[in-house]
Amino acid sequence: MSRSRKPVNPAAQEALNRLKEETAAEIGLKDYNNTYKGALTSADNGRVGGQMVRKMIQAQESKFAGK
Repeated sequence: MSRSRKPVNPAAQEALNRLKEETAAEIGLKDYNNTYKGALTSADNGRVGGQMVRKMIQAQESKFAGK
């Protein structure tokens, strides 16, 4: 059975794209959304994803802590 590539919540897709672009800019990768990802190293692409996860976890922990 193949996985669907459709997002579960289409409205959240734009927010994730903005988060990805912001995170890439912080790491030093400019214009990440318009960059061919095959030209980047797997370490660079993984760094962006890892930082995104850290930010999402921090946001949820802050939300649960009432900040």
